[in-house]
Amino acid sequence: MAQSSLRLTDNAPGPLFVDESCIDCDLCRQIAPETFASSHGRSVVSRQPKTEPERLRAAVALVTCPTASIGGAAKADVRAAVESLPEPLGGDVYFCGYASEDSYGAASYLIRRPDGNVLVDSPRAAKPLMDRLEALGGVRLMFLTHRDDVADHEAYHQRFGCERILHEADLAHGTRGIEHRVTGLEPVALAPDLLAIPTPGHTRGSQVLLWNGRLFTGDHLWGTDEGEGLEAGRGVCWCSWEEQARSMERLLAYDFEWVLPGHGRRHRREPAQMRRELEQLVREMRR
Repeated sequence: MAQSSLRLTDNAPGPLFVDESCIDCDLCRQIAPETFASSHGRSVVSRQPKTEPERLRAAVALVTCPTASIGGAAKADVRAAVESLPEPLGGDVYFCGYASEDSYGAASYLIRRPDGNVLVDSPRAAKPLMDRLEALGGVRLMFLTHRDDVADHEAYHQRFGCERILHEADLAHGTRGIEHRVTGLEPVALAPDLLAIPTPGHTRGSQVLLWNGRLFTGDHLWGTDEGEGLEAGRGVCWCSWEEQARSMERLLAYDFEWVLPGHGRRHRREPAQMRRELEQLVREMRR
């Protein structure tokens, strides 16, 4: 629980606050930008929520926070937030919330599909979320974009019996039991509508998932904070920036209108515009 004794001094006066345990994952600012802002490398409450919708969004941020750094929300608002997750994003895609500190607050997503639901990266193994996923049809596949965002994958495998998918180059001690290991650089059709595309660079085994015009990108690619284009992070490239640039260029072979990352902002564009922005990013990375 957030501790009022550790309340950051930059918080706006009022009941809602962020404490010193914040790791600046940015999720609260994405979920409730009217309430949270960045200050000195952490998130703070920039304005106390006033309306019912604002209080709900702030409570969703509280429930999602990977470090329990947000406090002061009313119990009724928190209950409503729990009931609202996973949150529909449109087109049978849901934002799971319940981020894990083990994944540094990475976002995870649920894809609902007739042939079995797909969980992209692992949220916290929170019972309310797992129960809700059960009600939505369970989880048949768990696609893990890279080694950093596997979090509570084992708990989801135990609960749902889902087949887990990870590139073999990112296997580690805690993921030796993964059922489906992607190899090499060639795309792999997991199903007629699901394409795993290896994108080494951020890590040796980074991979993205393409489904129905939506690209789930882990930490390979995301939208800028201002929503003006696409970007990648050289400062968080753990393997090879040059290899990541080559991986980025290979994505030009595919059409998609959504970028749904683990870290960074979601980004939506008409496919032709998305391609132009991706081409620009590749040029910048090459420089």
